[in-house]
Amino acid sequence: MNQILPLVKKLSDTHSLELSEYEELILNRNSESERQLRNLAVSVRHEIYGYDVYVRGLIELSNICRNDCLYCGIRRSNTNCDRYRLTPEEIIACSDEGYELGFRTFVLQGGEDSFFNDDVLGGIVREIKARHSDCAVTLSMGERSYESYKYLRECGADRYLLRHETANREHYMKLHPQSMSYDNRMKCLHELRELGYQVGCGFMVGSPYQTVKTLAEDLKFIEEFKPEMCGIGPFIPHKDTPFHDYPSGTLELTCYLLSIIRLIHPPVLLPSTTALGTIDPLGREKGIMSGANVVMPNLSPVRVRKKYELYDNKICTGEESAQCRECLSRRMKSIGYEVVVARGDIIR
Repeated sequence: MNQILPLVKKLSDTHSLELSEYEELILNRNSESERQLRNLAVSVRHEIYGYDVYVRGLIELSNICRNDCLYCGIRRSNTNCDRYRLTPEEIIACSDEGYELGFRTFVLQGGEDSFFNDDVLGGIVREIKARHSDCAVTLSMGERSYESYKYLRECGADRYLLRHETANREHYMKLHPQSMSYDNRMKCLHELRELGYQVGCGFMVGSPYQTVKTLAEDLKFIEEFKPEMCGIGPFIPHKDTPFHDYPSGTLELTCYLLSIIRLIHPPVLLPSTTALGTIDPLGREKGIMSGANVVMPNLSPVRVRKKYELYDNKICTGEESAQCRECLSRRMKSIGYEVVVARGDIIR
C-alpha cells in the first residue's frame, strides 16, 4: 500500500497535518498521491465553486521599485530594466475598458514606487469604486504602513495581495536584501487582516534555497493564517538578477501544492498563475484541473506589458484586452470550465 495515502485521507478529512507530515507528503510524492490529491481537490472545489472560474483584470501600474529582491526582474539595481509608470488617468481607463469586457475585480499591482503614495493610490481606488460600485478593487503594492493600509481600506480597497514568499525566516533572508525584514512582512499580513481586507499570501515553488522543510512551513502557515487568497507559482529566474542561473520550479510540484492548499483551506481563492502558463503552454489549464479557480488576464496597455518582467519569458501576447478575455474563455471551456462575470468573493 502507498504509505502516504493515509496522509492524503487525513488532510482531506481534517484540513490539517503536522509539519513532519507535510514534509512526508512532499518528499514521497508519487503518481498515485498526485492523482488522489488532484481528484479530492477538484471535488472540494466543485462543491464550493462549481465549474466557475473567476477572472481578475490585472493592471500593472509601474515597474519602478525601491526594493532589491534577489529574484525579481524589476529590482532596483537592474539597470537593464526599461522603467515605466502609468498615469492615474491611464489606470482608470484600463478599469473602464475592463468593466465593459465583464471584469468585476481589478487587481492594481506594481513595484514599491513612491509616486503611488496614499493620496495618489487612494484617489485611484476611490475613482474606480465611484465609476464601478459593483466591483472589487484588489491592491498588490507591497509593504506599507498600518496607517496607509487603513487609509486605502477607507478609500474602498477590498482585498490586498502580499506574498509572504517563505514562512522560514532564514530562507527569507537568503531571498531578500538586509533592508527587508521577515518580521515586517508578517506584520503587514496580520495588519491587513485586522483592517478587514480579504488577504492574499503566497510563495514561489522551487525558489533558491527552498527545501522540503521550508515548503512544509509554508503549508503550515497557510493552514493557520487561512488567507482568503493564495497565489503560488513556479520560480522562474530572470537573466538580470543574482539568481539568473538557478533552475526553475516545476509545473508538477506546483500543481501538487495547489491541490494540497485546496484541501488545507477549501474555500480559498486559488489562482492558476501566469508563471504556470509561462513554463507550460497548458499550465493555466493544468492549474485549474488541480483545484485552482481564478485566472488573472492582463488589462495593462499592450505597450507596457513586456516591461513588467518579474522573470524571463513572461507570457506577453500583444493581444488587446478583449482578445485576451475571449481567448481565455475558450481555453477554460475546452477543459469544461466557465469564466464568469462576478466579483468572485470567497464563499465561506
